[in-house]
Amino acid sequence: MEETFFCRVGRIDYARAWAWQEALREQCRAGVLGDVVLLVEHPPTYTGGRATLPEHLIKEGLDVVPIDRGGSVTFHGPGQLVAYPIVDLRTRGRDVHQYLRDLEAVLIATLAAYGLTGAARPGLTGAWVGDRKVASIGIHVRHWITAHGLALNIATDLDYFAAIRPCGLGSEEMTTMNALLGRVLDPTEVEAKLLAAYGEIFAVELVEVGREALITRADAPI
Repeated sequence: MEETFFCRVGRIDYARAWAWQEALREQCRAGVLGDVVLLVEHPPTYTGGRATLPEHLIKEGLDVVPIDRGGSVTFHGPGQLVAYPIVDLRTRGRDVHQYLRDLEAVLIATLAAYGLTGAARPGLTGAWVGDRKVASIGIHVRHWITAHGLALNIATDLDYFAAIRPCGLGSEEMTTMNALLGRVLDPTEVEAKLLAAYGEIFAVELVEVGREALITRADAPI
């Protein structure tokens, strides 16, 4: 079984995490570094993907970071588990759509570990429980190497989503795992379950690497 590194980065500014992804992606493309999954949490940040339209911003004057991923505007912040897989799709059939479905499967399996019935929706990305969206996906692929990824709401302050139309959708209601379950989850436990699901669905052995070691490998200080 192939190995994939993962790194618990912790809380990090969005722009710095984006720059790090770009550096790691180039290292992956050059064959210097294999696949790696970054696990992060961001301070409150709105990001706007390539499909963001003015009407997706409900509140005026929002500070939105424009980025190159697909999808529209979304929110990242405390209480949210964000995973950025840097994956070489050249070894996975160069199939972007299957990659997206696999990310959705990781989310659905993570939810199932807590007795929640998650589902994907045709033509969209992310994971829903009933009619409420609990996780978002937005990726970018260059030279068949991925960046960006998924965001799972564990204990996110949902008031932030009221300022936008998340992912450009209409009356979609966002939710969190805590709200769905009516109890407070241990984020570390959720992270472990998501990693287990990732390893199974992508058929890889996940090997943890420290932040400093990964910086050294990527030659991309943050």
